[in-house]
Amino acid sequence: MNPDKFEIIGQHVEEGFAKADGEKSYDNFDVAPFVPVAMGDKDFCTMAMKPMFALYIGGMGAKSKNFYNDYARRLGYEEAAETIQDLYLDGKKEEAALAVPDSLVDECALIGPPERIKERLQAWKELDKTGRIGTLVLGNVNAKSIEVIANEVL
Repeated sequence: MNPDKFEIIGQHVEEGFAKADGEKSYDNFDVAPFVPVAMGDKDFCTMAMKPMFALYIGGMGAKSKNFYNDYARRLGYEEAAETIQDLYLDGKKEEAALAVPDSLVDECALIGPPERIKERLQAWKELDKTGRIGTLVLGNVNAKSIEVIANEVL
């Protein structure tokens, strides 16, 4: 999820709240985005994330029904999402990974050296202040990256 573009997901969450006849709201519902983390050289970390992004965008669900592909499209990566999915479903997983734009990884993951991760956490902290997210589910973390993130948000 891109914390600067919460409305892409938020509109659907709020539609669900409306269908719940006032029984649900951000006060009693935890939006818990999954945020992959890779700390180190930014370019290396970006490349390391691409196979996971290709799997989700290209291979999670049917061609006509893939939440992650739809989300990449809503972020503005329509052409890339189509290419990634076509390659992945054709069994060309490495090529699909290479088709994942660096900027898409950067928008949806915390990648790079500690100072960059701290900088990118600011958008998540601002979104947290709105009350629209509750839990940040961090993926691919190690002890050092947990320490950096915890020291920044606590």
